[in-house]
Amino acid sequence: MLPTENRLRRREDFATAVRRGRRAGRPLLVVHLRSGATDPHASGESAPPTRAGFVVSKAVGGAVVRNQVKRRLRHLMRERLAVLPPGSLVVVRALPGAGDADHTQLARDLDAALGRLLGGGAR
Repeated sequence: MLPTENRLRRREDFATAVRRGRRAGRPLLVVHLRSGATDPHASGESAPPTRAGFVVSKAVGGAVVRNQVKRRLRHLMRERLAVLPPGSLVVVRALPGAGDADHTQLARDLDAALGRLLGGGAR
């Protein structure tokens, strides 16, 4: 499970990550990353935590399949929060093929997308 402070919940935060962030597409998912974005709602001088949100539409499958994909993505993202810059906003959008993919395939695509966004790899 993704810790509460690392969850992206507000609509405007999702919009900020998608509209102003960088994007990397893979066959199973698309990752939007807004690096080091400051949270205007947070108080204090400490660096805000990295927050992640997930978009899994009905095109992926029924409710059971969508929830399974979200659980897998949350678990995978929890392991990768440390490599992201503090204050980053991440939105992971699952594509229709994600419903049939296993944990390993989702992990591979997530790692490739994050690697491209963080390392600036070639397209």
